[in-house]
Amino acid sequence: MSAFDELMAYQRETEALAQVAGRLGWDQETVMPRGAAPQRGEEMAAMEGVLHARRVDPRIPEWLDRIDEAALNPVGQAQLRDIRRSYARSSKVPAALAARIARVTSEAQGIWAEARAADDVAAFAPTLTEVIALKREEGQALAAGGDVYDAMLDDYEPGARAAELEAMFGALRPELTRLREAVRAAEAPPVLEGRFDAETQMTLTRQLATTFGYDMSMGRVDKAVHPFSSGSGLDVRITTRTNELDPFNCFYSTIHEVGHACYEQGIDKDYLLTPLGAGVSMGVHESQSRIYENQLGRSRAFTGWLYGQMRDAFGDFGVADEETFYRIVNRVSDGYIRTEADELQYNLHVLLRFDLERALMAGDLQVGDLEAAWNDRFEADFGYAVDRPSNGVLQDVHWSVGLFGYFPTYSLGNVYAGCLNTALRRDVPELDAQLAQGDTSAATGWLRENVQRHGGLYAPRDLITRATGEQPSEAPLLSYLTEKFSTLYAL
Repeated sequence: MSAFDELMAYQRETEALAQVAGRLGWDQETVMPRGAAPQRGEEMAAMEGVLHARRVDPRIPEWLDRIDEAALNPVGQAQLRDIRRSYARSSKVPAALAARIARVTSEAQGIWAEARAADDVAAFAPTLTEVIALKREEGQALAAGGDVYDAMLDDYEPGARAAELEAMFGALRPELTRLREAVRAAEAPPVLEGRFDAETQMTLTRQLATTFGYDMSMGRVDKAVHPFSSGSGLDVRITTRTNELDPFNCFYSTIHEVGHACYEQGIDKDYLLTPLGAGVSMGVHESQSRIYENQLGRSRAFTGWLYGQMRDAFGDFGVADEETFYRIVNRVSDGYIRTEADELQYNLHVLLRFDLERALMAGDLQVGDLEAAWNDRFEADFGYAVDRPSNGVLQDVHWSVGLFGYFPTYSLGNVYAGCLNTALRRDVPELDAQLAQGDTSAATGWLRENVQRHGGLYAPRDLITRATGEQPSEAPLLSYLTEKFSTLYAL
């Protein structure tokens, strides 16, 4: 067996164990008994210890030294690129620190959930302080004298830098604010009223999942407080949530997570359990979930089809026609929750978090001042005050589990989705006619061919450039949002 074959066999075992660790996280979010949290923290720490040891195994650089990289094809070279990157990063983080982070963040998730339910920021503050201290220590080790936040961002969006994102977001923010203010001054569409049975929602939401190409033979749909997608390859699971007063929460959360899941299911199976066998970055991942949810799922064409499905499922639910339904689905509304925000205002929620977490990591903002900073920024951005912590600083799980550097990838994903939507509509001119029949196959097939199948083969920005023929830019997203909402609100 060649050195390359030995390394890849070893890597497949590491990737398989990482999938097992991920399944523990899925279980914790869905069916784990609440009282099991302390034990689960120990289990996660033990798994992280095993994984960290494998990622820094001294045989890895020995194998790398023995491999003639020039003799490999581009896929093999890309596998080595990612293995080198993982080894270099993991080697900088002490094993004891990696295990402690896994243990503390696993336990912190339960503490956050209880604090959120009780609207008690003080109950979570000590734990968040500990998580931040540990993540800052990890970031300093990874940065090796460089920018700590950039080092953390690189975990989720390889090659991205905070200064570049700041410039991109700086171009987004004033235009989004201007458009939002114009929309809020215009006549608003009606709101959806009535009650919608939760079990009927789940039946329809599973239909929506398969409509967008989710393979249920290798997946499942469960309920969780915070919808998410988990896994890759042959076992990719999603969660959603129901609200009897707001079925769109369920349906569009599901379509969003299906975008993530279809990315993982669509990756070339030759990459299974290898470094290339997962989405290349969270920004690209988010581009798939957002284009499925918004540019496809909230389009006038698709909502016309969804209107018929809802009438079949719920009977006459008080909406007279497809156009009214389309306007209701895309209604711009005041609200506190990022995951429930309309697509016009969503990025403003993300930019708030991006700025605050950079300040936390830099030490410019302390946990004791975080709630006030959040509330001040929210009121400045949205024009009204946060009413309670669960609608403010406690609403997201990300900081409790140490995902610093993750939030900006949500807006970057929206930017990528804007670029992909422009290219998709250029290449599939009959797209709307197909979506009006509930047929997403041309759209999802285009995305699978141009983005999903490649997995981690190409760097994120290179992947989007190859798919669209253009360098990523915020301009297509702004153009799409301006045209859509100016038409919807007759601006």
